[in-house]
Amino acid sequence: MRQLSQIFNRQPTIPTFSTSIEFGAFGEQQAVAWLKRQGYRIVVTNYLAPLGRSQVGRQLTGEIDIVAYDPTGCLCFIEVKTRTSIQFAAPETAVDLRKQRQIIKTARVYRRLLRLADEQYRYDVVTVVLTDQTVELSILKNYFSEQRYEQSRWFRRPS
Repeated sequence: MRQLSQIFNRQPTIPTFSTSIEFGAFGEQQAVAWLKRQGYRIVVTNYLAPLGRSQVGRQLTGEIDIVAYDPTGCLCFIEVKTRTSIQFAAPETAVDLRKQRQIIKTARVYRRLLRLADEQYRYDVVTVVLTDQTVELSILKNYFSEQRYEQSRWFRRPS
């Protein structure tokens, strides 16, 4: 018979995934639970917003993995990146300039629709690294900002 200490001190078992979508969804679930333990108030996950049309007329949409309020009351738009290793690159390096622009545009739609123009906000990245038996999470607060894009022709402040 196993001792109780063996049962209760087990490391979490990481499931196997058949698709990258399942893998990413698991990482997002882990991030939501972790953020709640850190005192964040989750507003919505996988927020989708229409961003307009492409040059060929196709509908463009943007997604934000997590929208939440941190313990200080700041509105956070959070991108979650899940990896099995950091051997080649850190997970946050996947949040490139194109992805940052897409998140900013989507967050602007969210803030405009909910009339949150005067609310303090920031853009964060949560990294989730899954190894055989552990889940390591960290948050990179204020990972990027709109300032670098203000002079770009695509970025127009609402009037």
